[in-house]
Amino acid sequence: MTSAVVPDHPWLLPGALAVPTERGRSRPRRTTRDWIVDGLCFLVSLFWVLVVTFDAAAPNPEMTAPPPYDWMIVADGLVGLVCCALLWFRRRWPVGLAVATLPFTAFSMAGAVPLLILFFTVIVHRRTAVALALTGAGIGTNFLLAYLRPEPGMPYWASMAWGVVLSGMVLAWGMFVRARRQLVVSLRERAERAEAEQQLRVAQARQSERTQIAREMHDVLAHRISLLSLHAGALEFRPDAPPDEVARAAAVIRGSAHAALQDLREVIGVLRAETAVEADPERPQPTLADLPALIEESRAAGVRVNASHGVAEAHTVPAAVGRSAYRIAQEGLTNARKHAPGAVVTVGVAGGPGAGLTVDIRNRWPVGGTTDAGIPGAGTGLVGIAERVTLAGGRLEYGRDGTGDFRLAAWLPWPA
Repeated sequence: MTSAVVPDHPWLLPGALAVPTERGRSRPRRTTRDWIVDGLCFLVSLFWVLVVTFDAAAPNPEMTAPPPYDWMIVADGLVGLVCCALLWFRRRWPVGLAVATLPFTAFSMAGAVPLLILFFTVIVHRRTAVALALTGAGIGTNFLLAYLRPEPGMPYWASMAWGVVLSGMVLAWGMFVRARRQLVVSLRERAERAEAEQQLRVAQARQSERTQIAREMHDVLAHRISLLSLHAGALEFRPDAPPDEVARAAAVIRGSAHAALQDLREVIGVLRAETAVEADPERPQPTLADLPALIEESRAAGVRVNASHGVAEAHTVPAAVGRSAYRIAQEGLTNARKHAPGAVVTVGVAGGPGAGLTVDIRNRWPVGGTTDAGIPGAGTGLVGIAERVTLAGGRLEYGRDGTGDFRLAAWLPWPA
């Protein structure tokens, strides 16, 4: 989840654009810019109320015709002052205040400016339909205002036309401001959504990489631990073995344990790396050219392996295909040591560009069924191999064949 984008100078923007709405609040907080604008609107409106009131009370008014009674001048001034005070609440209740003060637009000249500001607030903060409805109502009351308070030296139709033009100008200006604010909000939401999607893609990539690392470590550690268990079992059941055999088995155990610890250290380091910290370069991943060394390692552990390598130049195999073939053979040899100890394992690799690469591992089914050699395992090795082959676009088969042997066979695409 991403945080809202905060501008460099939020006090220069309206509250709707600068401050995200907090949970439980129906409107954003007022910014410094809002306070300044509201203060200016109040002062300008108050100045207008005073000018109009004193002009109406003068012997020869210049701005508008005086009302028939003197008390109406005072009432008009009070209406203007009330409208000025309502400007401080126009952001909270724009429509309610505009509707409540709509009758004043029919006779009040002192409240003309604050009433126009209230009308402008509705246009900026509410839907266009609401703004158009209030505009139509305001034009209707303008007919009464031009009749009750005519301007000296101006005919009725001219006063009406001027009122309609002024209402249209305020409407157009408010709609422009509203459209601009909506554009800014839309761009902000798009930026926040793009940031969230980017974080999601990064998280998915990290999860995919960790899954791949976990699959690699399963294959590697299962192979190492099976060798450890096999040699340790030999030492346990042959305590009277010659010293040179004991030393050789101990050397294999030490080497396998060292390699397993190194692999484990690498994967833990990668999984703990939450930030971009320089780490030791990863060791080269195995390829098909490393398969003979894997087979010799199993033979040194006492596993009888018959290998047939039908690929003349192993280094020409694509790295991803060769690594998958290596892991499949590694998983097959590990399963044979775990579940069929003592059985002969046949490993066959064949193929070429365009025809694909075939990996076939077979071992005799143990008499009496599979056994447990005491080697720990997660039980997900074949599942991981199946996922690896599927991602590579290949096919995988495993299980007992027609002859009763256990067979693990995979075909991997090898582009021409």
